[in-house]
Amino acid sequence: MSGKECCSNPPRLDPSSGAGYVDKFGGLFSYLTGSPLSKLAILLVSDIFGYEAPLLRKLADKVAASGYFVVVPDFFNGDPFDPDNVDRPLPVWVKDHEPDKGFEAAQPIIEALKNKGASAIGAAAFCWGAKTVCELGKSRLVQAVVLAHPSSITVDDIDGVNIPIAILGAELDTITPPELIKQFEQVLAAKSGVG
Repeated sequence: MSGKECCSNPPRLDPSSGAGYVDKFGGLFSYLTGSPLSKLAILLVSDIFGYEAPLLRKLADKVAASGYFVVVPDFFNGDPFDPDNVDRPLPVWVKDHEPDKGFEAAQPIIEALKNKGASAIGAAAFCWGAKTVCELGKSRLVQAVVLAHPSSITVDDIDGVNIPIAILGAELDTITPPELIKQFEQVLAAKSGVG
């Protein structure tokens, strides 16, 4: 899960940031941006700080400007991690927001994207969200996945992915160190059409 580096410079959450809007989508409040008529969609899954992070929304807006309809769900139901809450440190918060739960919550969103006419769906995630996106890749509910600074991901998780995947690790990452990223690369190199 997230290390101290992740929590040392948290974003200032802003529910009104971004060019998009917030509405219910697939059962969850979500930041939506881009043309809802686009046949190309991206599910963007946040880190522990949630969907109100201004830089996350700015990234979603940039992706949308390339022709995608982007959905950034509130997988935490209004309860993102607050590093200033000393009564609820990260290990306690994570017990209420296990990364595995994101996969179940993402399925109705994927279904809603398909129902609105999306013919190709990709998923991308940061840190906490990587487990959700990896599970989507294993289930083939999306056509491609991107993991940025993935946490809670194992070699077995990666071995189950059979669609195109990009893994963006960090050189000084203690949660998913470069040695583990290399193991992921070895597993993916053994598969055709993946990696």
